[in-house]
Amino acid sequence: MTNTKVGCCGWPVSLKKYRELFKVVEVQKTFYKLPMPETAERWRETVGEDFEFVVKAPQLITHPPTSPTYRKASITVPEEKRNRYGLFRPTDEVFQAYEDTVRIAKILKSKLILFQTPASFKETPENIKNLWDFFSMIDQNDFVMMWEPRGNWQKETLTALLGELNLVHVVDPFKATPLFGGILYFRLHGRGKGYRYIYSEKELRELIDIVDSLKEGKEAVYIMFNNTNMLEDARKFLNEMSNRPPFVSPPKEGE
Repeated sequence: MTNTKVGCCGWPVSLKKYRELFKVVEVQKTFYKLPMPETAERWRETVGEDFEFVVKAPQLITHPPTSPTYRKASITVPEEKRNRYGLFRPTDEVFQAYEDTVRIAKILKSKLILFQTPASFKETPENIKNLWDFFSMIDQNDFVMMWEPRGNWQKETLTALLGELNLVHVVDPFKATPLFGGILYFRLHGRGKGYRYIYSEKELRELIDIVDSLKEGKEAVYIMFNNTNMLEDARKFLNEMSNRPPFVSPPKEGE
């Protein structure tokens, strides 16, 4: 499997140790609260030039202040401003959060920004309008924008939005098939028992088959583990890939 990058959503060990194992990480800390620029600079200096950071957009953009993740990050939003944060609302506060995100992403030399929306962000006229307003008004030139929707959306609506707004569709490959994007970006959240999950070798081989079936024409493939056993599962997946014979496309008819 060529041009396939494997890593974790967050680093469960020190960044220096993590960097010895993988060449990409999805930064979870940026979702809860953006770091100070000097902290991002220290992260960048720790890993070297051949290491890639993927920035997860802050909850100030994607999640409403009623989300428990605000409390986890010790963020308190005054009652009178609660309707100005999250859900891609086209407000000064949301756009400022995006500008702050871009600043950190550039320090980290990131090219990918992931927007994850909660299950409460469903297919409604207001949410569709917010998506359109937000992505139409921001400058996307330096980044690949990615969206992981968790609410209920009709396939037709989702496909149209992803294409029109040029957003990579991020999915758990064991639960859904991506609908749009020049890259594949998979986030593995565990099966059945959720995050407290350990992937079997059989499942990891199945994952390789899924990637092989979808990677044609894609610029890159990202396999990002987001379960409690993510460090070991990501390492096991790398071993499975190295032991797997190269995938050869079957000849087309007439060849």
